[in-house]
Amino acid sequence: MRIAVVGGGAAGMSAAYAAATAGAETTLFERNEKLGKKLFISGKGRCNLTNDSDVEGHISNVIRNPRFMYSAYHALSPSDLVTLIESCGVPLKTERGGRVFPVSDKSSDILKAWKELLSDAGVAVRFNERVLSITKQGDGFAVETSVGSYRFDKVILCTGGMTYQATGSTGDGYKLAKTFGHSVTELFPALVGIKAELPESLAGLSLKNVEITVSRGEKELFSEFGEMLFTHTGISGPIVLRTSSRVNRENLKDINISLDLKPALSIETLDARLLRDFGGDINKTIKKVLPELMPKSLIPLVLREAGIDENKPCHSITKEERHKLCSVVKGIKIKPTGFEEFNGAIVTSGGVSVGEVNAKDMQSKLVPGLYFAGELLDVDALTGGYNLQIAFSTGYLAGKSAAKG
Repeated sequence: MRIAVVGGGAAGMSAAYAAATAGAETTLFERNEKLGKKLFISGKGRCNLTNDSDVEGHISNVIRNPRFMYSAYHALSPSDLVTLIESCGVPLKTERGGRVFPVSDKSSDILKAWKELLSDAGVAVRFNERVLSITKQGDGFAVETSVGSYRFDKVILCTGGMTYQATGSTGDGYKLAKTFGHSVTELFPALVGIKAELPESLAGLSLKNVEITVSRGEKELFSEFGEMLFTHTGISGPIVLRTSSRVNRENLKDINISLDLKPALSIETLDARLLRDFGGDINKTIKKVLPELMPKSLIPLVLREAGIDENKPCHSITKEERHKLCSVVKGIKIKPTGFEEFNGAIVTSGGVSVGEVNAKDMQSKLVPGLYFAGELLDVDALTGGYNLQIAFSTGYLAGKSAAKG
């Protein structure tokens, strides 16, 4: 059995390893000069390999097509992946939120482990070789690359999505899938910054322990608690990235975001605190008192939304103005206008339709012997190691399944 794996990222390495260890003669084609270029920069160079939660925990964090993932997770579970990497002498650690990293905090150690696994399994890796076309020929496939022509019994496509295009993810896999009649759903950047019209003075401001609530019209959709960041074009940071994946297919004209600066305080508790702060020096202007409650750069925006003159003395603030101020602190309105581009996104949302792929083995329902894995599929998840686990698990199942037949 001769198997071609196209793409040397997380899914491709996992697929090639699984196929080779199952006895197949496996060739891995990578258009770059080295494997795992995107993996190398993941987790800010630390590589958030997976999440230390069970299969159901992972499923609950998959945004698009979670049920499609069950067989893949059972083929290579999060604990299986941890065991595999640690067997290569790379110790791992678990941090806040169940995020799993190498103890060294170096993604290069994860890549070394995969290179060792591939080498030991006997995978032939062909670097700097881009796959240009694949055609079905009888029971096998003819593969044309930038270097030459090959024939294989099975092909596994693991070419990634459209994010971080400098790493080689330029959409080749979608084009190849379409040549076989596969549908590719609309592509969206996911886990990405959200554009919004906000004062330029806020750029660079980071907030902790805040909550954003997202609504469609009058209907509240969900809330996210944690850290966020104001940018030159809008907002970003962990809770914003998670939000983007939930709303990137929505019509943003219908979407509203509300920022609660003090989610731990009720309106009544916040009002009582303001009364105490205002009573400290009744002649102080409100802009001089509010820094005790919020960052200085936010004060002009908050007071403008509350309709209060920043130079108004605290003793002149009416009860109604104080209540309005509390409401704004508990709900600054941020109107999203768009998303950052694919190159600024962590993953691609959308891809090869999972309705045309058998979830039990990752094989095409249209073309026998053709398999898909990783970001190329219409499956994506929230941050925390879930997307890499999707890649490793779908790749492993595809490789193992392809080697069987």
